[in-house]
Order: sequence, then structure tokens, then C-alpha cells
Amino acid sequence: MTADPGRAAIFCDVDGTLAPIVQRPEDAHVPGETSRLLGRLARRYGLVACISGRSVADARRLVGVGGVAYAGSHGAELLEPGSSTPSVAEAFEAWEKQVKAFVAERDTPELRAMRIRIEDKGPIMTFHWRGAPDEDRARTHLEGLAQEAETAGLAIHWGRKVLEIRPPVPVDKGQAVRDLVSRTGVRAALFGGDDVTDLDGFAALATLVEEGSLDEAVRVGVRSDEGPREILEQADLVVDGIKGFQRVLAELDAA
Repeated sequence: MTADPGRAAIFCDVDGTLAPIVQRPEDAHVPGETSRLLGRLARRYGLVACISGRSVADARRLVGVGGVAYAGSHGAELLEPGSSTPSVAEAFEAWEKQVKAFVAERDTPELRAMRIRIEDKGPIMTFHWRGAPDEDRARTHLEGLAQEAETAGLAIHWGRKVLEIRPPVPVDKGQAVRDLVSRTGVRAALFGGDDVTDLDGFAALATLVEEGSLDEAVRVGVRSDEGPREILEQADLVVDGIKGFQRVLAELDAA
């Protein structure tokens, strides 16, 4: 990674890796020192990219660094460094109205009474129940809603006290990693993540090494109380929380 930084890539999940998990996603923030590290790394390394389940616009707002790439909506959106307009997978975007209509029909007084919050991520709509007065009841309610979504032909994804309703179009963080590696021609890459969707990024790095598209890959698992054990099992390096990952970035900056 550090021997030839101009041909190396740093991929970072955002929530739980760069920014702490908070009750309301709009209250999340990336520490200033982490943003400054990313900015410095972007000037030395072949690629620095933030890959998030958030929309590109929201991820860019949260991280606040202009010289890095952003892949949003789990890879369906891509904003390249220096660009002001993201590209969006056409098939994914075509389902936005259907996803929004499905969720709007289920934005009921009962849902609000349970304090389940809805987040609009463009083609993805998200239900959050972190901090609900009865989290078990909220989860049970959303399990029924998830079944309805699948019956309606939509895709679902469960995260950390989060249910996403998605277009039925295959996208994942691993695809974003593969696309960016192909575009930039880097030969080494690191991916840091803490949640289920980051396992796709881990898998992509392993596949790219097996195929010969990368010479070296490092998977950094960010330990948390709610994160899946697979993150720790598949990681080459495990760190504790966002502070631990910030130290990884600082070591890359100092190398």
C-alpha cells in the first residue's frame, strides 16, 4: 500500500467507520481530523473513495472533502473527484417512484406512534428504529413491512436498526470497488468497514486479487457492539471504532 501510494486506493465506509453511529442519521458527523486526513491522503494516493449507503450528496456533505470519490446508494451513484454531478445507474433510478410510493402508503399513524423514522435516500427509502420506545415492537412491525415489499417485487436490506427498501436491481459496495479499481488502474487497495454491506467490499478485494487485477489488498474491520461478527472474521486487521480507523488513516498519511 505505502510503497507506491500513487497506485494504491483507500476505500472507506462512512457511518460507523468515519462517522459514529447516532440515533438520527442527520446528526452524524465526521470528525474534522478525519476529514483533513482524507484530504491529505487524496493528494498522495491514486484514489481515496467514500462508499456509503447514503446518497452521494449526503455522503459528500457529511465527509466534506472535495478531492475524493463518493459512491452512494451502495454503489448505484458515483461522484468522481472534481465532478459536481454524480452518475446514477439508469435501471436503479427508474424504480425511484415505485419505492417512494410503497413507503408513502405505509407512513401511517401507527408507524409514527412507534417512533419509526423514514429517511429518503433517493431510489432507496430507509426505516430507522434506533431509539424507538419499544425497539422490539418496531422491528416486528418492519418485518411484516419487509415481507410486503418483497411481495411487491422490491428488494430489502437489513442494517444496524435499519430497514432499506430498494429497487430490485443488483448493486452493492463491491461493485463500486470493482468499478473504481478498473477506472483508476490501482494495484493495491484497502477497504475499511463495520457493517453487513461492507462485506461486499471485502469480497470484491479478495476477488480482484485472485483475478490478478490487484497485487495487494487489506480489509480493515471496524469493531462495534452491533456489527456482524463476519466483519471481524474476514478482516486482515481489526480496529476499535472510528478512532481505530482514524489511526489507520494517520499511519497511511505518515508512511
